[in-house]
Amino acid sequence: MTSLKPAPLSSLVVSKYYIPAYQNFPNTSLRPYPLLIYKQAFDPSSSASSFSPSAIESYLRNVGAVEPAWRYTMYQQHHYHSNTNEVLLVSSGRAKLCFGGSADNDNRVEIDADKGDVIIIPAGVGHALLREEQKAEGGGERYQMIGSYPTGSENWDMCTGEKGEKDGKWRAIEQVGWFERDPIYGDEGPIVELAKEMKE
Repeated sequence: MTSLKPAPLSSLVVSKYYIPAYQNFPNTSLRPYPLLIYKQAFDPSSSASSFSPSAIESYLRNVGAVEPAWRYTMYQQHHYHSNTNEVLLVSSGRAKLCFGGSADNDNRVEIDADKGDVIIIPAGVGHALLREEQKAEGGGERYQMIGSYPTGSENWDMCTGEKGEKDGKWRAIEQVGWFERDPIYGDEGPIVELAKEMKE
């Protein structure tokens, strides 16, 4: 059992972004689900042992909405997934990330992703690493995330915005379901509230 605890919902800062299709990246145009950023969902000053990758993975499995799949950074190539939504939890470091399929997209979303942040990426939303931030003295932790996918979903694919992807991959995105529970807060939280809003 992990002792890891997320920030109280009363203090959690959540950002929602709807990104129009850009070239061969559908982004959020095919479904009503936004890109979500939970800023500092976990205390970044937590000790290394209490906020270790294994502790994070244990926490996520305990909530049960997603299954952790990898520990890594983010690819610099803009890409999206057509068959699953994705949850990224920053376990160390800081980086500039881009969502929307290209750094030339006027409707792109760029964020500084920090330790403790959670990013929920709907199927179809393009994403890429722009740069890893380094401290002035050149030290600090390397950027790393725990990548997770909804429990029971199929293995994620990698789509890079090629013209040939559009017909089959875009149709596949329309069939992807949404989260039944919040990956961080379980039976409450932003995902649950979003589902309620969409039913009203």
